[in-house]
Parts: sequence; C-alpha cells; structure tokens
Amino acid sequence: MQNISVVSYEAKYKSAYVSLNRAWIEKYFRIEPADEYVLQNPEETIIDKGGSILIALDDCTAAGVVGLRKIDNDVYEMIKMAVSEQYQGKGIGYILGKAIIEEAAKLGARKVILYSNKSLKPALSLYHKLGFTEVPLEPDNDYIRSDIKMELLLDNSTSSYRNNNENRQEPNAVF
Repeated sequence: MQNISVVSYEAKYKSAYVSLNRAWIEKYFRIEPADEYVLQNPEETIIDKGGSILIALDDCTAAGVVGLRKIDNDVYEMIKMAVSEQYQGKGIGYILGKAIIEEAAKLGARKVILYSNKSLKPALSLYHKLGFTEVPLEPDNDYIRSDIKMELLLDNSTSSYRNNNENRQEPNAVF
C-alpha cells in the first residue's frame, strides 16, 4: 500500500463519496431516505452547514471517506464513514477517524457523536479504539438501522485530539 493522504472534499470526489457509502449500506442494510438525501447533497447537508468531508487517497484512488456534520457549536456528528472493500483491514478507517476527529477539534467541537449498528463489529471496534464510548440512544434518531450511539468528548484546551491508543503502529498517513 502506498502512503495514504487525507484531503478535503471537492466536487470531483462526490461519486466516490456516494459509491463507497452505497456499497457498505446496501451490503448490510438498505438505503434509507435520510441516506439518499445526505449522499446526493453533501455540500448542502454537511459542508455548507459548517461540517467537513474527508477523503483517504491511495495515490489518486479514493480508499475511504468520512463526514462531519455540525449539530451545534459544540457537537458534531461523524457520519458516512466508508472504506473500499479492497482497503479494509489496512488501517484506513483509523486514519480517517483520527483525521475527522482532528477536524472536529479544529472547528471547536467539544463532543463528536456517531450512530451505528451493533452488528457492525469491526466498526464498533474502530470507534472504541478512537476513544468513543456508548451512550443512551434517542428513540427518534435519523436511521432505522441505528441501534447504538457513541460519543467522544474533546479537550479543546490544546485544540488537538489525542487518545490512549496512539502508541499503536498505523499505516503511513499524510494529512
């Protein structure tokens, strides 16, 4: 594997953002109306509202994507994280997760939340590795498939993100 670079979303990455997310959602669940709207309108639903989308590139190939949706000035939601099947198990999710949490810290977030499904064991393991912990799930969240909510509290006094698992060896990444 080449060095992975993480870049900010541009319109040229929309097809990768959509196709990578569709692939994992359709593999395990079904596309819901909320998915369709966010996938077809990433600028309007995420970026224009103060969030961010990051793309992991292996040379010029999109290996993974992740979004950060602003909920309010203190809370952001990590959404639409997907890694291409050919890159799974190679640390791309960890690289993207760290990068989007760093992005949240730069934007002033005090907390990052996410919604997932308990059947997605590798994803939940990744979220724990990034420092997320389970919190009570509201009954009225956006997705039928969501049966777990997690959060990560950020200490913005240093304006950077660190967690207890950072001593692990990960693939080379260029941010």
